[in-house]
Amino acid sequence: MTGRPEPTTGYTSPLPTPRPHLGHALASEWTKLTSVRSTLWTLGSLVALVVGVGLLAIVQTRGADYMKTPYTGPALFGLMVGQIAVIVLGVLTICSEYGTGLIRTTFTAAPERMRVLTAKYLVFGAVSFAVIVGSVAVVGLSAALVHRASPDGSRWVSAWANAVGGCFYVTLLGVLALAVGALVRHSAGGIAVMLGVVTLPPVLGSILTAWPSTAAIGAAVMRYNAPVALVQFFGVQENATIEGSPTPGNGAQLLLLLTVTGAMVAASYVVVRRRDV
Repeated sequence: MTGRPEPTTGYTSPLPTPRPHLGHALASEWTKLTSVRSTLWTLGSLVALVVGVGLLAIVQTRGADYMKTPYTGPALFGLMVGQIAVIVLGVLTICSEYGTGLIRTTFTAAPERMRVLTAKYLVFGAVSFAVIVGSVAVVGLSAALVHRASPDGSRWVSAWANAVGGCFYVTLLGVLALAVGALVRHSAGGIAVMLGVVTLPPVLGSILTAWPSTAAIGAAVMRYNAPVALVQFFGVQENATIEGSPTPGNGAQLLLLLTVTGAMVAASYVVVRRRDV
């Protein structure tokens, strides 16, 4: 014996160890989203509001009421309130992990933070959009069946396309809420910010129009906001005017929200990557 220690070899796991990729992060975020009560309560309340209020509106209307209003119109009334549920879920999707400290475990298991954040956006966006579209479809088809709609090709396609655009608009509000949550890292703060973004513009616009120097700004704020956008998408009030100016089209409303959401999502990637947790 020479007294020298035996050479050691590196440990090799008997289990397969594939290289992590986006699919793993998506599966992880799907498990998180579907296993917490907040998802059930928020999306459940969204479905209850959109379908429940929509069906109630259908009962109170007649077939003649849909000569100009699309059959998806009754879904608007529940969605105006139901969008808050999407916003709350968007904030909680990331802020709940910061609140419980689970975010440390997440980033330890998956050090590539950009991949984790991307998975959160994709899973939340897909689930929210599917639930919103499904709820609106139930209301639209119910209205068509109850009032014995006669299919009008171009009108039906246009109405459903606009309704899907409205569903995408609400989904973008939820994605924006998720980005705000990633920036502020606090559930109550993120929800408060998003409630202000959705509810304050009509009030703020009315105040600003009271003074001649800010009247133009107030009119713009009153025309570009979530309530007005949803009314336009669902065709409940066509060719409306605010402060003497016509309301912007669906494309303009969607482009504005896409720009704001894109900027906030980009900021969330920068901030989450640079800070410690």
